[in-house]
Amino acid sequence: MKVVGLGDNVVDKYEHIRVMYPGGNAMNFAVFARQLGVQAAFLGAFGDDPEGEHVAESARQEGVDISRCRRYHGENGCARVRLENGDRVFQGSNRCGVLRTEGLRLGPEDYEYLLGFDLIHSGIFGFAEEEIRTLKERGARISFDFSSSFTKEYLEQVLPYVDYPVFSCSHLEMGEMERLLEYAAGQGCALTLCTRGESGAWLADGKTVYRQRPYLVEARDTMAAGDSFLTCFLVNYLNESQKNPGGHEAAITVSLERAAQFAANQCMVDGSWGHGVRY
Repeated sequence: MKVVGLGDNVVDKYEHIRVMYPGGNAMNFAVFARQLGVQAAFLGAFGDDPEGEHVAESARQEGVDISRCRRYHGENGCARVRLENGDRVFQGSNRCGVLRTEGLRLGPEDYEYLLGFDLIHSGIFGFAEEEIRTLKERGARISFDFSSSFTKEYLEQVLPYVDYPVFSCSHLEMGEMERLLEYAAGQGCALTLCTRGESGAWLADGKTVYRQRPYLVEARDTMAAGDSFLTCFLVNYLNESQKNPGGHEAAITVSLERAAQFAANQCMVDGSWGHGVRY
């Protein structure tokens, strides 16, 4: 299996200790998939500043293919962060830097490259909505992280082109989350994942709603806990489904369990996946 993260990368600058770590939803997906033993790539845009070079070099060290990434003059994506009892709190960002200002600028060869992957993952901060639509229309399988920032209008624009949407729902009442699961199924999504932090995760396949309770740990750093969960679930679900096409329910339950364990372990890592340097 081959997967690719399409869109954002950042450095998360921990202001209280003056250390920056590589991250970003699409990049995290690629790195975590590689850690899970899957061939993984990332296609996005780096700035030509030290922050961009640090993320790129860290990804190379993790074994992620970044050979088709863009490098533009300007600031790499950057977010400012502090920790409160192990929980990351965002203080602001440059909204993905050069990715936002320059875009991905995909050409025909890039689309052919991306169509060679079993799963393409992007998200609301990846500025790749048009690219996702084109890829889906050409037969790609798409997962997409809507985070907690989605609006009704944004869902109407993007959800019809997504197979596996992921939502951060801690801010929603349970009834609102349940309606969101129903709405996504009505748009043709195969599986919809909603995470609620320490309350766990819910997943719907259009017929059944599954709940996964978390593995509770004394978190060192919750950065990218949700990204690690969604990556581990998707990678395992696709693997299990390939091995046993008739075992849909079993593939879901075992994959959710593995994802919860992987996310708990991730909460003991500094930053999204380490590689911290002083700035």
